[in-house]
Amino acid sequence: MGHTQLPHPVQTFAVTDAVELAVVERSGFVESRHAGSAVVLTGEGAVLRSLGDVTSPVFPRSSMKPFQAVAVMASGVTLRGEDAAIATASHTGTQRHADLVRGLLSRAGIPETALACPPAWPIDHATRDALVRLGAGQAPIYMECSGKHAAMLVACVQNEWPLTGYLEPEHPLQKRILDVVERFTGERPAASGVDGCGAPVHALSLAGLARGIGRIASSKSNSPFAIYREAGFLSEAVRQNGWVVAGPGKPDTLVIDRLGLFVKGGAEGIMVAAAPNGTTVALKILDGSLRAATLVALNLLADAGAIAHTDVEALLPDLGLAVYGGGHAVGRIHASYR
Repeated sequence: MGHTQLPHPVQTFAVTDAVELAVVERSGFVESRHAGSAVVLTGEGAVLRSLGDVTSPVFPRSSMKPFQAVAVMASGVTLRGEDAAIATASHTGTQRHADLVRGLLSRAGIPETALACPPAWPIDHATRDALVRLGAGQAPIYMECSGKHAAMLVACVQNEWPLTGYLEPEHPLQKRILDVVERFTGERPAASGVDGCGAPVHALSLAGLARGIGRIASSKSNSPFAIYREAGFLSEAVRQNGWVVAGPGKPDTLVIDRLGLFVKGGAEGIMVAAAPNGTTVALKILDGSLRAATLVALNLLADAGAIAHTDVEALLPDLGLAVYGGGHAVGRIHASYR
């Protein structure tokens, strides 16, 4: 697959343009600090809060999946419920996830061999162990992005576009996705590259990313405009099928199921989250770690009055934020922005 060589000036924000977002505390000692940038927008897209540099481009990574799913759905592919959720998922590869992906492919008569995402073991340990016991190996269908790829292939069949090369930037599908990204974010990407799964990824500002995610999350399935109807169906599917979007016990799934948010984490410290009232946050942890991303996003939404601080506190024990020593909790990751 071809890709854009990024000229030196095109890069994410620098350390000097970031702010401290979270700290790791061990036995009362601040052991590590996570710097980054974050933006909070109202449901109308106005900036409520800005921390650090929110205008320089970042690669959204898997937080781009909602745009890719909307593009597929707006290309004549009817995806509803779990099928829509798997199209925007970074799933853990359980058999239920794999069955959803296989279902998308089989209904369109597409062989699994058409998936161009790399082979992988399931992230879910139980599923991986079961495959090992059966003597099976890694496979593209267990890769966390396989649902997105299956949906892309279905769009190709629906529109009589070639299956081969569906990840190339010049393929009609990828051009459609780029158009949706620009339409929802109101930005032209500063650069494009190759994501971990092989699909194009487009660099956007955190402000633009938040704007686009907010528009998807607040779209209604009865909108008079077709593309926003599809975005509305996607938003409903995510909120009603949290297990599909990630997997049992995973932060995105927990946040969706317990707080009713539209959320999507991305590699290299990216997180987007939209509350029912439309308030949306987008952030990047500059060191690429995701361990504090959900915590920071939820606190920013609570500070904005979009969700209750008490609901956030009730969820925190299940987000893996404890710091251990000798098998016992001796500290925790804390949000530390001002």
